[in-house]
Amino acid sequence: MSSFQLNLNPLKEPLGFIKVLEWNLRKHHYISLSIFMTRKTNLQLLFETSKYPQIASIFAFATCGGFKGKTEIQVACLTNKSDNKTITATFGYPFRLNEASFQTPQGVNVCDVDWKSHVLIGDYSSAAEFYVTFAVFVFLYCIAALLLYVGYTNLYRDSRKLPMIDFVVTLVATFLWLVSTSAWAKALTDIKTATGRNIVQELLPCIQQRVICHFGSVTSMGSLNVSVIFGFLNMILWGGNAWFVYKETSLHSPSNTSTSHSQGGIPPPTGI
Repeated sequence: MSSFQLNLNPLKEPLGFIKVLEWNLRKHHYISLSIFMTRKTNLQLLFETSKYPQIASIFAFATCGGFKGKTEIQVACLTNKSDNKTITATFGYPFRLNEASFQTPQGVNVCDVDWKSHVLIGDYSSAAEFYVTFAVFVFLYCIAALLLYVGYTNLYRDSRKLPMIDFVVTLVATFLWLVSTSAWAKALTDIKTATGRNIVQELLPCIQQRVICHFGSVTSMGSLNVSVIFGFLNMILWGGNAWFVYKETSLHSPSNTSTSHSQGGIPPPTGI
């Protein structure tokens, strides 16, 4: 088995560099990369990246998995309409809203209603947990792939199976980024609806007109919007990287290999 030999050259080439982008988005607005292809053509790739030094896959799941929010409703009793009280429902990842009950200020009886028995509507944990779990696995795979690229370069180049496995995993990851992000985006839309102004129309005491309810506020979900953006950004990065991984497989270069052997030459090694 090939021993570990640190080689940073693969990081200067598309396959390794894009893997770094999938794992790490640096703080500069743009990154310009010169890539020397097999015919010595110089291709300039311009990548627009995040302003802040965040890790792409970590940013994708941290903005979702670390979210905490609340929605507030102003309640007034029929006997004293001018005295508004605030009831609050706190929610967060994994967004089992049907477990988020309303709470009153400590020691305050709001209109003789047991608000703790009233909860938000919906359970969006499946989409949220799928998205976060997949992003974590992607992060771990990127670490393993980068270790293979820079530590076992010769093993990767000489093997027929490793590039093929890498290619298949890249295609599957691209598809799952699309599926998981789309599912999470739909769930996020429903979460905004379930915790927004429509909640007043769903609360039984408000519907029965036992109290007067007015929507107060809900925590901004900008970070959750960012998680969706980073999900689709990861999908684009993985989709673009699929081409460079494909070029390392035997599917792309069997004809070149057979031609070189027929001419008595040795096929040139392909760069990562």
